[in-house]
Amino acid sequence: MTTLTLPAPAKLNRLLHITGRREDGYHRLQTLFQIIDLCDQLTITSRDDGVIQLTSRMPGVAADDNLIVRAAQLLQKVSGTRLGATLTLDKTLPMGGGLGGGSSDAATTLVGLNTIWQLGFSLDELAALGLQLGADVPVFVHGHTAWAEGVGEQLTPVGLDTPWFVIIHPGVSVSTQAVFQDPQLTRDSRPITMARALQGGASEWRNDCEAVVKQHYPAIAQALDWLSQHAPSRLTGTGACVFAAFEDAQTAHAVAEAAGHHGSAWVARGLNTSPLHDALGC
Repeated sequence: MTTLTLPAPAKLNRLLHITGRREDGYHRLQTLFQIIDLCDQLTITSRDDGVIQLTSRMPGVAADDNLIVRAAQLLQKVSGTRLGATLTLDKTLPMGGGLGGGSSDAATTLVGLNTIWQLGFSLDELAALGLQLGADVPVFVHGHTAWAEGVGEQLTPVGLDTPWFVIIHPGVSVSTQAVFQDPQLTRDSRPITMARALQGGASEWRNDCEAVVKQHYPAIAQALDWLSQHAPSRLTGTGACVFAAFEDAQTAHAVAEAAGHHGSAWVARGLNTSPLHDALGC
């Protein structure tokens, strides 16, 4: 096996509570990550010369700063392999959208190269490497919808409902760092148990970043207000994407088609297992 083309799926934060701040400046979170079937596609070709080459370019991101390259170089270093890889990304997920696209691309790189280089690392070992790249990488490495705590890396697999989601990207870029540094951000949500979160259901779920993001990004506030006319809606991550759940694909597609003036819109199905892991049988 010398070439693999694999999906890098998006996620939604069905809820996101900020329960405190650690001494190192990172925030303590509680969140429900749900995998969805909206994906980037990553093609990996093994090579014998040890070179890591990313053929795709992303505006404003230097090749050496790209999480795909960093993931490949990290795995190469830790494993000691002399193999390299050519990596080509077919990008669908918007950058800075709160869908976890960069983290998912990195996770697919780790899992895909572990397979194609025949390294034999476990998912736990790959997730630990992924955490060095970003707090959202481990959930994509493990490939299951999950309740998460800590900075988002303490994962417990859960089964959620799998509705059809309408996702709108209002065409603005949100700085995650700026959101978490905003003095108005809620940082003292009372921690809840996973059981309570699951029992409460979507009607009680919220995103603690939403008020700050709406204040600073009117386009996101407008998209949320419009989508909320059709179904309960919220921000995912720190944005910029907003989403709402629908019971059937027909209704979701109708809403997405009407959302055009608020930005790019997609319809995606909620999943409990990642299409990446389905593709590799892991």
